[in-house]
This record gives sequence, structure tokens and C-alpha cells, in this order.
Amino acid sequence: MTTNTPPVDVQVATPAAPREDYLNCSKGIMSWLGTLDHKRIGIMYLIGVGLAFLAGGAFALLVRLHLWDPEGLLFTNQQYNQIFTLHGAFMVFLFVIPAIPGSLGNMVLPLMVGAKDVALPRLNLLSFYLWLLGAVLAALAIILGGFDTGWTFYAPYSIYTDKAVVTIGLAIFVLGFSSIFTGLNFIVTVHKLRAPGMTWFRMPLFVWALYATALLQVLATPVLGITVLLVAFERLYHIGIFDPRLGGDPVLFEHFFWFYSHPAVYIMILPAMGMVSDIISCFARKPIFGYKPMVYSIAGIAGLGFVVWGHHMFVSGMNPFLGMTFMVATIMIALPSAIKVFNWLGTIWSGKLLFTTPMLFALSFVSMFIIGGLSGIFMAATPVDIFIHDTYFIVAHFHYVLFAGTAMGVFASIYFWFPKMFGRMMNEGWGKVHFILTFIFLNGTFFPMHILGVVGFPRRLADAYQYEVFHNLKPMNEFITWCAIGMVAAQAVFFVNFFYSIFLGKKVGRNPWGANGLEWAAPSPPGHGNFDFQPIVYRGPYEYASPEVDTDFYPQTQPPPEKETPADTPEAVPVASN
Repeated sequence: MTTNTPPVDVQVATPAAPREDYLNCSKGIMSWLGTLDHKRIGIMYLIGVGLAFLAGGAFALLVRLHLWDPEGLLFTNQQYNQIFTLHGAFMVFLFVIPAIPGSLGNMVLPLMVGAKDVALPRLNLLSFYLWLLGAVLAALAIILGGFDTGWTFYAPYSIYTDKAVVTIGLAIFVLGFSSIFTGLNFIVTVHKLRAPGMTWFRMPLFVWALYATALLQVLATPVLGITVLLVAFERLYHIGIFDPRLGGDPVLFEHFFWFYSHPAVYIMILPAMGMVSDIISCFARKPIFGYKPMVYSIAGIAGLGFVVWGHHMFVSGMNPFLGMTFMVATIMIALPSAIKVFNWLGTIWSGKLLFTTPMLFALSFVSMFIIGGLSGIFMAATPVDIFIHDTYFIVAHFHYVLFAGTAMGVFASIYFWFPKMFGRMMNEGWGKVHFILTFIFLNGTFFPMHILGVVGFPRRLADAYQYEVFHNLKPMNEFITWCAIGMVAAQAVFFVNFFYSIFLGKKVGRNPWGANGLEWAAPSPPGHGNFDFQPIVYRGPYEYASPEVDTDFYPQTQPPPEKETPADTPEAVPVASN
């Protein structure tokens, strides 16, 4: 007979008493600003990174409008440099890196492991305020004259320019501490606060992805902090680390920066991979295909991410043997990514697909990630990268991975976990309109950039049309700009739907999607203790269509059915020997 007893090394806590949800108790702005509730902190992060997303999108639109006309009449060259630098810095440091861990990770990770909160609530609140301080410093840098180095802040130009590089460097330094503290909090939470029965291989893939991301945040981010600190010292005290006039080496800056920034790519994309895995399994009504290979591929991506930074520097004058080493390592990192793609396809295959808004965004994430991943293999080859390195091909690849990938994953997860956040459902019809418009205009914006890159159209140049060979590319650039305008306008549908649904959306119960994870056993929205009972975990999070139950989902907290021996079963009678 199957028992419902958790593992012997796990102590079962006393059931938590029901409490008011975090939206209704302790009303007032001060109760939010001083809150230690991980869900409120996650919502504050969500609003903050949403504003950063809008600012970064506005800067991107200004870049496209400048390129509309060959004469480039909208900005001077220097202003153009500042605009595209602001776009990159806001999108990378203020949106993409903190978006999933800070907002959605904060919101659902404790719920998914059965905890009442993160392990270190005060550190969690400090992480948010450090992010907010970094955002204020970034805005201050604009007021103090801006910065025009590109979001990579390459030396020696970042040392020579008279712009506010020290201020934006300080902003990035502070944002780095926010990222490190968030990572530390998640690591401790996963290790110490899992519910009874929640073994490592019963954790959702989103938790695994956040755990791997947290390790990257803790191990890689200090390198970025040290690098921007050294740039500030170089500018203020002329110590000669990166300045070639003082015996410094600018290429050393590139090594430091990309040693962080390539793992940072996986800080941006790994959480989205985990979220999409949960969403696809839920709406395919099937167990995730190859759960353990998916876990190992997450670990493989995180590990290999530390040894491929050199492919960003193929044009910097690299030893051919070293270049080949980085090329092979970069191609190898495609293998765990391919495992994830094939396992997503295996999960979808023969599934009972439900094309909800979260599912549509999750499927688009897979298709967009395939395009971005395949173009990345082109750039992994040193001879090809030397030709396309400073062209729009790089812009296309980067945005297919980070916007078409990460942002689509963020949209999928917001639609998916919105009922758990607010106890209401976002409008499905308008959600599908948002998806269709975003999908069409996104591909119209970024796919033609591959073509521009192949013919050599340079990125980052305000006056790229000065070369006669590029004059015939004006119609394609105009098309891209029209699509970029449409893509930005389409986000109005999402924001209206989001804020309308918070107050007037259809109210739902605990589990409107029929999902299996622990978070769906909590009230919607959860109270401050998260659960009004002590969750005990009996199985993994992907037991859909299980033969043990009549429903097509099998929550982690549902005890297995008792196996009873029928009363009329005849006793075994020994057969007499002849």
C-alpha cells in the first residue's frame, strides 16, 4: 500500500492559518515601500522594469526614425550615439537582466517550492531599492550630459570621452549588487525552504532555471562591478590599466567585460527557458519530455557560458589557436540548447494543445529562439564572424535571442501567472490580439536585418547611408522602421489589458489553468503566508494525463490513491503435487 508520508529527513510544519491577501491588507503606499512580502516586491519590480522597457523601446524607435532618411536629419551623429547607447543600457541592465528574476522569480519561486517567503526578505527589499537607485543614477547620467560609448563601454573611448561615464558606471555597479543579492536569496531559498517531499528532481524547471541563473549572477556579476570600477579609477586617477597612453591594454577591458556579459546572456535567457517549459507542458496536457535531460542542459548552458566569451573578440586580434578554441566551445554550447528545443517539440508532439495566450507566446519563444540560435552558429565560426561582426546581422541575432526570446517568454509568463498574482484573469481575446500584432511586427522588424547584415550594412553608424553602395537599402530600412512603430504601438494593447484586468478582470479560483505546480494550490492571490495549509509534495510538477487519476492533471500536493485489495479476491491455494 502506498503511504503519504514524506521523506524521513523532512519535518512537517504546522499548517499555516489563512490570512488576508497582500492586495487587501495594509493598504497605503508606505505599506508597499516597506514591505517584506516577496509578492509585493515582485510587483514593484514588474512595474519598474516595465517602465524601463518602455524607455528602452522609445530610444529604439528614435534610432529607427533617424535611419529613415539617408541624410539622418533627426539627430547629430553624437546625439545618435547617445540614443542607441541609452537603448542598449536601459534594455540590458534595467530590463532584461532583472526582469524575470526580480519580478516573476520573486513572485512565484517561493510558491513553487512551497515556502512562505524567500529566505532573506530584508535583503530582497534591499535588492529592489538598489535596482531603483541604479535606475535613478542612469537617469541622472542623462541629465549630466549622457553617455555615447555604446552599452559595452569599450575602452579607450570610455576613458577619453567627456560624457557622464562615471555616473552610468556607478549605476551599473549598484545594479550589479542588486543582481548578486537576488541570486544569493534564491540560492538560499531553494536549498533551505523547499516543502516536505520537494526533492531536487521534483522541482519545476523554472525553479531549476532560476537556481542556475542565481549561480551565474553571484559568480559573474562581480567581474562587471570590478570592471566599471576600474574604468572610473582610470578616468579619475589615470592609473594605466586600460589606457594605452599609460601602458594599459584596452583589450583587457574586453576580456573583463565579456567574461561577465556572455554569462549575462544566459542570465537573460535561462529563466525564460524554464518558464516556457512549465507553460508548454501545462497547455500540451503532457509531462515534459525528458525532464532530467532538461535539467542537465540548464546546468550545461550555465557552465559552458563561462568559457565562450572570446567569440565576441574574434576581430580584436586573437591568436588563431585560441580563436579556434572559443569557436569550438561556442558551437558546443548549441548542444544543450538543442536538447531543450527538441524536448519542447517532444512535449508538444501528440499533445492535447490548448492555444491560450500564454501558450501562443511560449510557442513563439521556441520558434524565435530557433532562429536566434541558428544565426548564432553562423557567428560562432571565426571567418564568418569577421565579415558580419559590425553589421546588422549581429543586431538581428541579438534581438531574436533577447527580445523575440526573452521578452516573448516574459509576456507568456505574465499572462500565465497573472491569475495567481491578482486573482483575476487577463482578457484572452485582447491577449491574442497582442500576440498576433507583436509576432508580425517583431519579425518584420528584425528578420530583414539579417539581409542588411549579409550585404554589409554597418550597425551603430548614424551616417551609414554615406556609402553609395547602401543607398538602395533605404526601402528596407523604411519597412523595418514601419514595423518597429507597429511593434511599439502593439504594446499598448498589453498595458491596457494588464491594468484593466487588475481591477476589472474576471475573478478566478486557485487553479484556473488546471496546472500541477505548488503555486496553484495556494489562494489567488496568496496571503502573506502564501499557503493556508502545509503543502506536502508527492510527485513531480508535470504529471499530466496520469493513469492514476481521472482528470488530466495531477497536482503535486494530491496524495496518491490508496490501493485496496478487493474483498472477493480468492486466497492462493497451493496446488497438490501428484
